[in-house]
Amino acid sequence: MIRMTLAEIATITGGTLVNAGPDATVTGPVEYDTRLLEPGGLFVAFAGERVDGHDFVAGAVAAGAAGYLGTRDVGQPGVVVAEPLEALATLASAVVGRLSELTVVGLTGSSGKTTTKDYVGQLLSKLGPTVAPAGSLNNELGFPYTVLKATTETRFLVLEMGARAVGHIAYLTGIAHPRIGLVLNVGAAHIGKFGSVEGTARAKGELVEGLPAEGLAVLNADDPLVAAMASRTQARVVLTGESAAATVRAENVTVDERGRAAYTLVTPDGRVPVRLRVAGRHQVANTLAAAAAALEAGLPVEAVAEALGEVTIKSERRMDVFERPDGVTVIDDSYNANTSSTTAALHALAAMGRERRMVAVLGYMAELGDEEVSGHEEVGRLAAELGVGRLVAVAEAAPAVLDGAARVPEWKGEAIAAADQDAAIEAVMGDLRPGDIVLVKASRYRTWKVADALRADAAGEVGP
Repeated sequence: MIRMTLAEIATITGGTLVNAGPDATVTGPVEYDTRLLEPGGLFVAFAGERVDGHDFVAGAVAAGAAGYLGTRDVGQPGVVVAEPLEALATLASAVVGRLSELTVVGLTGSSGKTTTKDYVGQLLSKLGPTVAPAGSLNNELGFPYTVLKATTETRFLVLEMGARAVGHIAYLTGIAHPRIGLVLNVGAAHIGKFGSVEGTARAKGELVEGLPAEGLAVLNADDPLVAAMASRTQARVVLTGESAAATVRAENVTVDERGRAAYTLVTPDGRVPVRLRVAGRHQVANTLAAAAAALEAGLPVEAVAEALGEVTIKSERRMDVFERPDGVTVIDDSYNANTSSTTAALHALAAMGRERRMVAVLGYMAELGDEEVSGHEEVGRLAAELGVGRLVAVAEAAPAVLDGAARVPEWKGEAIAAADQDAAIEAVMGDLRPGDIVLVKASRYRTWKVADALRADAAGEVGP
């Protein structure tokens, strides 16, 4: 965060300065986890159901924190406010307002947000200091927390925006107004909350509505619901994709035996070849969006192509491909899942699994609402159609996933219903052969233990 006195923070947030003089200054980052605190930082004390952050304030100050932000006076230097989360948002907005040289980039979508945020951050870092931390920091807490990572040296701030209801993205754009906004796609993620993909589109489109006239909206030409958002913004619009309508376009797309795409990047500034290091054909769309943002920021097209060939996934459990000593390849894409992202992951498995036995471990996809059963059946059917050799469906996802696979009469693979993750681990490890390729995919936590068991075995910690 930029240097700011506790007294200034109190004025900005409408709080009360306690146990500190007017010159007490925050010089380090804002943190709500004392393990991450740095000297001079500001500790935010949240009172949770099980843990009260106020109990850790004294330790935070003793460790070097300049003070705390909380709801009550605990005898330490700080600012007392009515609601720390709201105060954090207000503080973040004030910080952005003081950084006149900062360009804010916001992005949203039903899938691929965090990965694309990683790519945008890596491309923009070629132009100047960039804040784009790993992970999904896209809600009412993570968003202002990320904003407050910006300093006077920061030139680009890349912000991921999630939504659980209409109005959430509008709220986030009010904290830090993006000049460049990217909408990647609209799918079935959170359809249980929005009611339909059209409802999801209404929520995601709040990002482009918040862009200024001098800003840029980067929209996916290959997704009709996203392309239609052009009418909802006063900003300039750049379409990306493989459609002829796209201004920043991929042509001649190929995928190698490791699932890595190559294509010709077509832009108004020229045509250049791109060869990606990351796996999955769906990365073409993600990297095109990142390319459009970087071109707008001033990175030459040749440098964009070179940088795209270098980008890696910084956030964990997202198309993380690793090799085990026994010749087994694992695709850990277990951080989250919906029908769109699981479809993409299965296609990546199929591209990488040519002439190999494919194993898919599929768990529950959350927040599908009325499409919960049909969504799980859809991915089970696709797994069978793509020729997955062993389909392990975990816990509550199992009946619908396996029902979907059973509807493909020509499928000769093995269907396994695992009662829980331990059973899935036993099923996978019990018949793991050299040369197999294993995909692990589900909504948060549902298959993490499976992926970790495969990784631990790759490190020589356990054996099948």
